[in-house]
Amino acid sequence: MNHSTLIPDYIFESSWEVCNKVGGIYTVLSTRAKTLQDAMPDHVIFIGPDFWQSQPNPLFVEDKRLWASWRKQAAAQGLQLRVGRWQIPGQPLVILVDFQPFFAQKDSIYGALWTDYQVDSLHAYGDYDEASMFSYAAGRVVESFYHAQLSERQRVVYQAHEWMTGLGALYIRKHVPAIGTIFTTHATSIGRSIAGNGKPLYDYLFAYNGNQMADELNMQSKHSIERQTAHHVDCFTTVSDVTARECVELLDKCPDVVLPNGFEMDFVPKGGGFASGRRKARTRMFQVANALTGVSFADDTLIVSLGGRYEWKNKGIDVYLEALSRLAQSDTLQRTVLAFVAVPGWQKGAREDLRQRMEANQLFDTPLPEPIVTHQLCEPGSDRVCGALHHFGLDNHAGSRVYVIFAPCYLDGTDGIFGLHYYEQLIGTDLSIYPSYYEPWGYTPLESVAFHVPCVTTSLSGFGMWAESQGCNKLASGVEVIHRTDYNYDEVVDAVRDAMLGYSNFTTEQTDAARRAAAQLARKAQWKHFITYYYQAYHIALTKAEARKEALA
Repeated sequence: MNHSTLIPDYIFESSWEVCNKVGGIYTVLSTRAKTLQDAMPDHVIFIGPDFWQSQPNPLFVEDKRLWASWRKQAAAQGLQLRVGRWQIPGQPLVILVDFQPFFAQKDSIYGALWTDYQVDSLHAYGDYDEASMFSYAAGRVVESFYHAQLSERQRVVYQAHEWMTGLGALYIRKHVPAIGTIFTTHATSIGRSIAGNGKPLYDYLFAYNGNQMADELNMQSKHSIERQTAHHVDCFTTVSDVTARECVELLDKCPDVVLPNGFEMDFVPKGGGFASGRRKARTRMFQVANALTGVSFADDTLIVSLGGRYEWKNKGIDVYLEALSRLAQSDTLQRTVLAFVAVPGWQKGAREDLRQRMEANQLFDTPLPEPIVTHQLCEPGSDRVCGALHHFGLDNHAGSRVYVIFAPCYLDGTDGIFGLHYYEQLIGTDLSIYPSYYEPWGYTPLESVAFHVPCVTTSLSGFGMWAESQGCNKLASGVEVIHRTDYNYDEVVDAVRDAMLGYSNFTTEQTDAARRAAAQLARKAQWKHFITYYYQAYHIALTKAEARKEALA
C-alpha cells in the first residue's frame, strides 16, 4: 500500500456463513479475520444469520455489554439481533440477526428491489427467500449502526459474499451512499449450475449468455440478484482468474479485483504436536479400516484422500474412483493403498456394527457386511460412490492392494466413528487428490499443503492455476497440476493414477522433500501476503463513496 491508498476506518462483512460452518466461505472469513483484527482491532464487524437464537452456538459468545444503547435503538427499529464475538483466531466482533420477521414484508422488499435495480425475484424458489430476508436484515443492521455509532468523517466499507447477500449490498448502496460497497462472488450461480448439469462449461464459455442460461436452468432469480449486484456495487470481486472469466461471460462484468483465498498457519500444529497429531490420525484411520474390512494395515500403507462437497463431477469424485480402480490393476504398485472418500452424504448416523467394533478397541480378521462405508446411508442403492465402488470391484476383499472407504459424514468430531475434526484427520494423510472440474478456488488443496500433505489438483481450479504460477507442476514440488478440459476425462484419470503410483514409489527422502515443498507453498498463500488485494478493493470502493460524499456536500 502507498500513502494515497484509502484505508477504511470500519469494515462490515456479511455472509450466510458467519458463525455458521457450512462451506468454503466459512474458511475464507474465519482464517482471514485475525489478519484484519490485528490491523484494525474491533473495527471489523461480521454480520451473520442468527439460526441458534436461544440455543447455545459453539462458534459465538454473546456480550451484552457491547453497544447497549444502540441495541435498544435497533430493537425499536424492528431489528432482532445479538452481538458478541466469533470464536475463531482474533475473536472478531459479530452481529447475528434474526431475519424471520422480515418475511411479512417480502413482497414490498422485492418490489423495491425491482424498482431500484431491476432484480427479478418473481421466479424465486428454494433458499432464495430465506437468503434474501437475511441479506435485507443485514443491510438494515448496518444502516442503523452507521447512523447511531459512526460519522460521515469515517470511511466505511460493506463487503457482501455470494448472491445470498446481494440484496443487502444494494440496500446499502441506495440508503447509505457514504458506505463503499464490495460484492464478492466465490462462484457464479450459473457457472456452477452449467457444470453441475453436465454441460460443457469451458470450451463454450464464450458462447453462453448468462440470462439465457438462467432461463434454461430455472435460475432466473439467483442469477438476477448476482448480476445486478455485480453491476451496481462500487467494487466487484471474485476469488480467482478462472472465475473472473466466468464473470465476464455470464455476468457481463469484469471483476475490479481478484481476491485469492489465503490461509492462516495458526491451524497447523507445530513441532511435537504435529508429529503426535499425525500418529493419532493414522492410528485412528487404520482402526476404522481394520474394523470395516478385517485387514490389518502396516505403518507404510499409503493413505490417500478426497474430501469436500459431494459434487460427483465438479469435485472430481468420478475421476478419483476410476483412477483408484486403474491403480488397483497396476502391475507396478508395490505398496498397499488406503483411500478415503470423505464427502458428506445422505446418511442417518454411524453404523452400529462398526461403532461396536471401534469401541472394542481390538484387531479384527473378518470383514463387516458392505465393508466400504462407515455410516448408514438413507438410500444406499442410489448412492453414486457406493455404486461406483461396486462397479469397479473395489469391495475391500482380503488381498487387495487398494482399499477404499467412504465416509459420508461431516468430520466435526461427533460423527460416531472417527471422532476427529477434518484438520485432525487431514494431518495423517500422505497424499490428497482433488481432480476438480469446477473449482473457483479450492480450499481443500490449500488446506492439504498447509498440513504438509502433497496434493493433486487440476488446471480448472483457481488454486491449481495459482500453484502453477508459483512453479508447481509435479508432486516433487508439493502440488501436481493436471491439465483438464471439457473432453479429456480419460487422460485425467490416467494422470491421477500415475501420480498416485509414482508417489507410492517415492523414497523416504523424496517424500520428505515433497512434504517440505507443500508446506513452503502454503506459506506463500498466507493471508499476510494475500490481504493486499483486499486493500485494493477497499480503496476502489472508498474512492467512489468519497466522490458521492463530495457530490452531496
